[in-house]
Amino acid sequence: MGGKVLVLSGPSGCGKSSLINEILKEEKNIYFSISTTTREIRDGEQEGVNYHYISKEQFEREIGEGAFLEWAEVHGNYYGTSLKPIYKAIKENKLVILDIDVQGHAIVKTKFPRILTSVFLTTPSEEELQRRLEHRGTDSPETIATRLHNAKKEMARIDEYEYLLINDDFNTALHTLRCIVKTAWLKPSEEEISAFTADW
Repeated sequence: MGGKVLVLSGPSGCGKSSLINEILKEEKNIYFSISTTTREIRDGEQEGVNYHYISKEQFEREIGEGAFLEWAEVHGNYYGTSLKPIYKAIKENKLVILDIDVQGHAIVKTKFPRILTSVFLTTPSEEELQRRLEHRGTDSPETIATRLHNAKKEMARIDEYEYLLINDDFNTALHTLRCIVKTAWLKPSEEEISAFTADW
């Protein structure tokens, strides 16, 4: 089977990165797309591991060059997904995992409709999301308020996704995500269907 694409979206603070990191430890033949951003690097983050950090000027130049699969401005900063490594990974029959927002998902959906699996991850409640954002201690109260406001807008688009995953218990959420990953591999592209039926 050829390469596939798995999109994981959800509010900041809902646990996307932690779940993805566990999947990357366990699964083989996966390419995790590292986004490019113009936001400041946080304590504990590394260039090329968490994000590729560039200036707004460089990001805007690359937008003009058509270098991104999708990009968006979130919380006053740009975030984008580079195209070349994604096409390379699909050609190498890998599962491409994308951690992107609802706007990015809508774009990816038009580009890879046959081989895309989409998951919206969230907390059981707004109060729990606020608690987690405050607990991680990386954002100001104003930033947390902005993230909660944006989370409400994102929640309104859950119906655009195939799966809703509520991260109430981490181990349970991880088990469910493992199952979704296995399902994602089963989606045949048009080329795979044509090749199989011709051989059959």
